[in-house]
Amino acid sequence: EVVTGIGRTGVVGVIKGKTTQSGRVIGLRADMDALPIHEITGLDYASETPGMMHACGHDGHTAMLLGAAKYLCETRSFNGTAIVIFQPAEEGGAGARAMCQDGLMDRFGIQEVYGMHNAPGLPVGQFAICPGALLASADEFEIKVIGKGGHAANPHEAVDTTLVAAQILIALQTIVSRNVNPLKRVVVTVGTFNTDSNASNIIAHEVVMKGTVRTLDGEYRAIAETRIREIAQGTATALGAVAEVTWETGYPVTMNTPEHTVYAAEVARAVGTRVDDNVDPIMPAEDFAFMLQERPGAYIFCGNGNTAQCHHPAYNFDDEAIPFGSSWYSGMIEARMPLS
Repeated sequence: EVVTGIGRTGVVGVIKGKTTQSGRVIGLRADMDALPIHEITGLDYASETPGMMHACGHDGHTAMLLGAAKYLCETRSFNGTAIVIFQPAEEGGAGARAMCQDGLMDRFGIQEVYGMHNAPGLPVGQFAICPGALLASADEFEIKVIGKGGHAANPHEAVDTTLVAAQILIALQTIVSRNVNPLKRVVVTVGTFNTDSNASNIIAHEVVMKGTVRTLDGEYRAIAETRIREIAQGTATALGAVAEVTWETGYPVTMNTPEHTVYAAEVARAVGTRVDDNVDPIMPAEDFAFMLQERPGAYIFCGNGNTAQCHHPAYNFDDEAIPFGSSWYSGMIEARMPLS
């Protein structure tokens, strides 16, 4: 059975085993979107759409899960039901949340859910995973500093928003250095800084900064938001300006259930060459976290070899990783829902 339109453009496949007496239902997820990046690999199979490329290997993930689906349909060597989930919009669009909001878990009776991502720098055939937090939460903020524009030769008649914003930017770095336990992980990054002027002899009336906060801990996620607001508004007030802070809550922490992490690692050992089952968490985010909030499960990394990092215009998915990924996906079904 194939069902389309889950989470707008998501696709779900339902595969029954030789028997379904166990009543077990397990979901396998692959993401399938691209990125707004112009590809520079020069490969014969490079993107033919200008300004768009599969710079994160989601086409590879889709191929892996399709391979697993083909194998599971041909063999049916399991007792239960496999749900293969092809999810759109992982890259900032929260496609996992959209599919969950469309009733993915309840509609198909999913009891456990597993996902995977390729890992540049990890040799092909190797896997990496850890219990608990594996990837960070990701929130975004915007700080608009409003002052009083003027002539650069008469700064005393203006409120210099560029100076105020620069002070705020530097002060934001004290959140990690002075408000966070040194043993915890928090990243605060301002990615853009734009004034409403492009002339050297003008003091801008407004400056807008945008940034991101990454954490592995819900407590510090809340602390970071509070401190960003306090620092921005307090610094602006002290210097005669006004700061308006907008906060956009993004993806939650990708939290592997310890028990299901063990299951995922055991299958990876059976199909791969090596498994690190206590890898350090990393600070990028993954919307698979929304699925793990609804059902227990685990997310694992599958080696992509010595390639450019994800989101780089020279990134290239290594097709040699496909058999390992497909074997892990199908192995999870056979291991968690054995025939005997």
